[in-house]
Amino acid sequence: MNAEVPLLVIVDAANVVGSVPDGWWRDRRGAAERLRDRLAADGVPGHVGPVEIVLVVEGAARGVRSVPGVLVESAAGSGDDHMVELVARAAGRPCLVVTADRELRRRVTELGADVAGPRTVRP
Repeated sequence: MNAEVPLLVIVDAANVVGSVPDGWWRDRRGAAERLRDRLAADGVPGHVGPVEIVLVVEGAARGVRSVPGVLVESAAGSGDDHMVELVARAAGRPCLVVTADRELRRRVTELGADVAGPRTVRP
């Protein structure tokens, strides 16, 4: 594997935002923007070296804009299906999917991705 290729980190915005009952449901888009901004500022704690962060949003959070350091992708349909597609397209590249969703974890690990829970990017 090419050591110069940055780790692709795909973050399940809905799952990570929903992991803490802090009122996110009142403003899903705002919650996704706060997560995006935290990722842009802090990166992925515990991961040394370059990373490429992709935040996948869906539903009411669609339309959140990318910022330097975080590419935001709005899933046209299922966010889970979109993340699986991103992992499939990244075949052969180191990939980490951040989610607690068991079925999504199963699907992406079958494609070779590693998985981590929401606490990886959210205190």
